[in-house]
Amino acid sequence: MDTPCRRLEVKFPPAPERCVPIVIDAEPGAAERIAQEIDELAPSQIAIITDATVARLHGLKLMRALVGAGHRVTEVLVPNGEEAKTLAQVERIAARLVQAKFDRRSVLVALGGGVVGDLAGLCASLFLRGVRVVQLPTTLLAQVDASVGGKTAVNLPEGKNLLGTFWQPALVYIDISTLVTLSPRDFSAGLAEVVKHGVIGDADLFALIEKRQEELAARPPTLLSELVARSCAVKAEIVGADEREQLGASERSRALLNFGHTVGHALETETRRRGEPLKHGEAVALGMIAEARFGAALGGDPQLADRLSGLLKRLSLPVDFSGELGDEVLQLLVVDKKRTGEAIAQVVVREIGKATVLSIELHRLSEFLRAQMGSVTI
Repeated sequence: MDTPCRRLEVKFPPAPERCVPIVIDAEPGAAERIAQEIDELAPSQIAIITDATVARLHGLKLMRALVGAGHRVTEVLVPNGEEAKTLAQVERIAARLVQAKFDRRSVLVALGGGVVGDLAGLCASLFLRGVRVVQLPTTLLAQVDASVGGKTAVNLPEGKNLLGTFWQPALVYIDISTLVTLSPRDFSAGLAEVVKHGVIGDADLFALIEKRQEELAARPPTLLSELVARSCAVKAEIVGADEREQLGASERSRALLNFGHTVGHALETETRRRGEPLKHGEAVALGMIAEARFGAALGGDPQLADRLSGLLKRLSLPVDFSGELGDEVLQLLVVDKKRTGEAIAQVVVREIGKATVLSIELHRLSEFLRAQMGSVTI
């Protein structure tokens, strides 16, 4: 894996012909290559769904490349931030598509982070009962997580990602050069998901981050390409085995990807309500530590939480949580989408790179977290 442009696939046995290509491009001038890949989909029209910041940084080059290839392109801007993940925004995008006379051969292009990817993906799954979507993630978090796997969702006041669909993209194209435009905080937040993939499925990836974490501040393209490719490979294998998270408690369940997310989503929702929101990756970092501690009580690696804390701290991610939000966070677990009746899917890491999913009574997790949040920093 030493070439600047890499290709992976998400495959779905027993239908190997149904696959999602993932291109990881670390070379300059990716816009023309992206336009060529989209051109091969033979779209009737193209809509670039993005936000104002990403449009300014990356949208013009892509627009020029697509128009230069002879395509009719409509740009649809959505607001920045997690607050934009609403059904009202999906309706607004769809209305623009109707006005522009889009048809079923049209392609929506999600250019941006996870919020843009979720909105464009959900709209694509619903518009005219389904049109194609191309994911062009511009944040590290979206490149290694949100763009791969076909999950789309918007939030409700009651919780995160409670209204959504499974809708696989026609293409995921990752331009590593977009990562130079991220703020240090956003870049660190994305690293949390890279660490997660190492913990649940690739011990060598985790070791690579530990060994070369000091280099990451400079964002070297070759190293980032390696981290992104390994992360995507972990996710592709899990998604291919369990596209719609139906395997339940097992070592192949898609729920493995939720390590850190049960607690993380609750923290994310509650801090957003209080006006001091954590980034998704920051919340997941805290969630991984909390869930690693809980997992140790279930037979998981007893050293994982401490090892995670050390690495995440060096990656400028939060590792301490005061416990002031304990009761509010615990209440949010009740509406977690991974809950089934009185049980919830919980990832237990036996050792780094090897994890499984157990079905745990929700009250056990709540009681453990209440004790942790009430007396110990997470």
